[in-house]
Amino acid sequence: MLAKVFSCAVIGLEGAIIQVEVDISRGLPSFTIVGLPDTAVQESRERVRAAIKNSGLAFPGTRLTVNLAPADLRKEGPAYDLPIALGILLANDQLWADVSSYLFVGELSLDGTVRHTDGILPMASVAKDQGFKRVFVPATDAPEASLIQGLEVVPVESLGQLAMQLQGLEEMTPYQPDSDIEDEPAPEYVTDMAHVKGQEHVKRALEVAAAGGHNVLMTGPPGAGKTLTARAMPSILPSMTIEEALDVTKIYSVSGLLPPETPLIRHRPFRAPHHTISHAGLVGGGQWPRPGEISLAHHGILFLDEVPEFGTRVLEVMRQPMEDKVVTISRAQGTLTFPANFTLVAAMNPCPCGYFGDPTRECTCPLSMVSRYQKRLSGPLLDRIDIHIDVPRVDYEKLTDERLGEPSETIRARVEKARRNQRQRFANGKLTCNADMGPAEVREYCQIDDAGRSLLRAAMEQLQMSARAFHRVLKLGRTIADLAGSEAIETAHLAEALQYRPRTHM
Repeated sequence: MLAKVFSCAVIGLEGAIIQVEVDISRGLPSFTIVGLPDTAVQESRERVRAAIKNSGLAFPGTRLTVNLAPADLRKEGPAYDLPIALGILLANDQLWADVSSYLFVGELSLDGTVRHTDGILPMASVAKDQGFKRVFVPATDAPEASLIQGLEVVPVESLGQLAMQLQGLEEMTPYQPDSDIEDEPAPEYVTDMAHVKGQEHVKRALEVAAAGGHNVLMTGPPGAGKTLTARAMPSILPSMTIEEALDVTKIYSVSGLLPPETPLIRHRPFRAPHHTISHAGLVGGGQWPRPGEISLAHHGILFLDEVPEFGTRVLEVMRQPMEDKVVTISRAQGTLTFPANFTLVAAMNPCPCGYFGDPTRECTCPLSMVSRYQKRLSGPLLDRIDIHIDVPRVDYEKLTDERLGEPSETIRARVEKARRNQRQRFANGKLTCNADMGPAEVREYCQIDDAGRSLLRAAMEQLQMSARAFHRVLKLGRTIADLAGSEAIETAHLAEALQYRPRTHM
């Protein structure tokens, strides 16, 4: 007897329909799985055997062959346990049901209960695109699958419950979310800008960065507040749109990092990897590539603290994703592309001891050591950073001042207004913020007057800016003008943008 059940695989960030074919034939008892399965899929034989028996059902004592088609697509993970078990029950005539329009995903415990499975969101998305009426998923993953509108999601607690539902002995009730995803409350933030003492120019720079999605490098002595202000930056970022939230949720779902109680990620990601991270951990990789930290920071912030301590190769692999907003990983088996539209926030000391140029504490580093330390960041990488800001030590009077600074909520309101203007400006394209503009958009939306041209001409000669830096100054000026509510980029906006260009410390 032959039975066919549909399941799903995840390739990169996209789902792929898998047909699980189960054949029971005469012969000595055996259980074979073919179709390029990995070790986790091969081990499903024992999980499925025990789950069927412990659910009060009969496991056939004959020759059993399971084919996962298409056979040239590698299958990995335990998501095929449930469809394999169901196919065996159908092929053994223990169940009679038409499952041709249903899709099944789930890992089985030995007692027959269905466990959480990674990648449910892209699986549900491709199920809808391929015309499936219902998807059967683990009960814990039903809220995540229900994010795909227009698809019936049936939560499955156990294999026995599924068998009863397909036989009509138990009602098949689709999952209904408690509330609309757009009505969920805004996330709470741990660190508020109001608690950052002093550093008003740094807060302003981060506000500009948040408004336009620009990269930032903060340089200053230890304890000046670089890490604190960076960790407060998520509190001033604009809220994500539903489309952005679904993009981020899909990445975290595939990576297995989606919190069980949070089916939809509504806050922008903040990733802060340690400087010992490998280049594969940062940009993604592995024999079967997985998203790296730059993809996990998609639509959010990638914070690199003590950035010169990162390996040179690790930093240089970011150059292409910072420009293209995607990262492409090629292996012998194929090529995968992951999104990587992140805002880089980096922090560093001016020298190994941290006090080069400090007015109150003497630096103990030789000049040659200071030069080598600062050159750990290559020129091409620094050229891709829009905002370079010095973070000086904080005075005693500011630290002991009981007054709080401007709260993040007020700053975020200005950022939201600037982002709204940008979304309206780019309504006909795929751009979301000023930092994403290419040469064509810069030419159209970053027009300047004669006074601005004279200022930029002098800056080009004095700062020796590259063509990329020239365009980045224009985009930064556009963001500053948006924050000011100005339609035109004025000379004052360009002057502030030029203040954020790097200057040699030595």
